[in-house]
Amino acid sequence: MSVEASALYDIPGPKALARHRTYGLIATVVLLGVLAWVIYKLIDTGQFAGDKWAPFEYVGVQKLLLRGLWHTIQVFAWAAVLSLAFGAFFAAGRLSDHRVVRWFAGLVVEFFRAMPVLVMIFFIFIAMKVEPRLALIAGLTLYNGSVLAEVFRGGVNAVPKGQSEAAYALGMRKTSVMIHVLIPQAVRTMLPTIISQLVVTLKDTSLGYLISYEEFLYAGKQIATNLDYSLPFIPVVIVIAPIYIGMCMLLSGLARYLESRRRRQHRGT
Repeated sequence: MSVEASALYDIPGPKALARHRTYGLIATVVLLGVLAWVIYKLIDTGQFAGDKWAPFEYVGVQKLLLRGLWHTIQVFAWAAVLSLAFGAFFAAGRLSDHRVVRWFAGLVVEFFRAMPVLVMIFFIFIAMKVEPRLALIAGLTLYNGSVLAEVFRGGVNAVPKGQSEAAYALGMRKTSVMIHVLIPQAVRTMLPTIISQLVVTLKDTSLGYLISYEEFLYAGKQIATNLDYSLPFIPVVIVIAPIYIGMCMLLSGLARYLESRRRRQHRGT
């Protein structure tokens, strides 16, 4: 055990180690039991029957899923870029020296941050009569952008005040202090949180199926509600869920990598 770990935690003795192994064994047995029960129920209800999996053999169905996945990636890319721009713009407003600008930026950010993203999507889609794709991108941008604005503001404020005071003492103006001193340090701290919020954005693209946008989940719904294949809901979930999880895990893995890299650099300085 490392010196850091032994300083933070008591080293478990033989009885504690035996107790931990027992807890781990019991938890493993319980989880395996639950997994076996779920598989038994799926088999018992015929979810692995050949007719329920037959749709995935057709090229048309495969193209439908790929088109839905491509639409999901497109919406996510647009929403991510626009959310970052929205967040940076209103974070700058929140950090302004002018009270009116700070008040207006704060009002916009708090309003869209408090508003449920689904309500915004429906409002833009129905009241403003915007096509589904644009309504979904706009709703995701307004909500996630307002959250990112607070992340950016918090990241800049987290930089020790001595950094900005030293820069001002050297005669730098506020814009130069922000660009050359505060933002570069804040970005390293904010990156994992930003990527975590982008994971939320990616998952929220599935809300597009509620306004009939042909994204990945909507494509799965069209297959799952096909009566000719005995309503293959579970096979569709088994197929599309790992793809959603895989995309989110890629982004989460990137966040963990950046966080660990930042910590190593911090220890090296």
